Order: sequence, then structure tokens, then C-alpha cells
Amino acid sequence: MADPLDKATSKAPATLGEGCLSRYDPDDMSPEDGTEFPGAAELWEQLQQEPDSPPKPA
Repeated sequence: MADPLDKATSKAPATLGEGCLSRYDPDDMSPEDGTEFPGAAELWEQLQQEPDSPPKPA
């Protein structure tokens, strides 16, 4: 089993911006910095097809 602390000590991607506008630099990221979500396109299509319903009163 891999040591979970190994990933915590790896190099994080560079960031752009400051404060609440800070974000990872996409040019500095590699496939190991993110996650793979093969069903993302299908989920997006499904969510776009659902009818909008008015919010329920609390």
C-alpha cells in the first residue's frame, strides 16, 4: 500500500493571481495533478436536460 504522505510532499503546481483570485497555472499542471472523470460529459448532458424547477419555500 502506498504511503499517503508521499503525495503530500510532492511538488504542487505553480499558481497565478493572489488572494481569492489565486488559481493553479494550467500550463504547469500534469495529468497527475488532477483527477480523471470519464463520465463528466455524460453527467453534464444529463444535468442540462433536467427541467428547471422553482425553488421550494423553506
